[in-house]
Amino acid sequence: MQGQQVDILWNDGDIPVSTRFDDPYFSLENGLAETRHVFLTGNDLPARFYDGFHIAELGFGTGLNLLASLAAWRAANVDGRLHFTTFEAYPMSPEQMRRAQSAFPELSDVAAELAPLWQGGAQVITLTDLTFTLIEGDARQTLADWQGQADAWFLDGFSPAKNPELWQDDLLAEVARHTTATGTAATYTAAGFVRRGLEAAGFVVTRQPGFGRKRHMTTATKGTT
Repeated sequence: MQGQQVDILWNDGDIPVSTRFDDPYFSLENGLAETRHVFLTGNDLPARFYDGFHIAELGFGTGLNLLASLAAWRAANVDGRLHFTTFEAYPMSPEQMRRAQSAFPELSDVAAELAPLWQGGAQVITLTDLTFTLIEGDARQTLADWQGQADAWFLDGFSPAKNPELWQDDLLAEVARHTTATGTAATYTAAGFVRRGLEAAGFVVTRQPGFGRKRHMTTATKGTT
């Protein structure tokens, strides 16, 4: 299924910026380093990986978080399969994704393996060590119908100031409802209303040092007192 056309401006060659949200898809400083700091380290990964570990994500964007997670899974030599489910209202075209991912040569092997499989829109990819599902549409509707439970959440929508829909209390409550009893979440933002929304949803929230110029970020743990 082909997703809606995504309008993108390209800064410095391969840094995509959403014209809809007037926000870059990843850090202008180092997108891969930010992903590793915020989403992997923020969820204590790869230390928590096990066969069947499930990552869920709000905001698929360029697919960078998927590539970094699969690379970390493989580097950790985990036996079994990683599950990765992502919710995205405006999927990039396969051509746009490949161009954006080319900015990260360290992930070129993983990117090249997945490149022929991108179809655009909602889809499932199954490898020997990965089950990936992209659920297209507004997460405020699609997440409620999802039957899965995530061990770790990557909350990676555009800036809360520009994309408030992905940071509303009712959606964060759905995130919590779809999190395992000891699951976690991480996000690059430390906006007060996001932290309060996660706390109201049942997470214990911690403000952590952010990446690069971002002073703080947020991590959250389910069911910890």
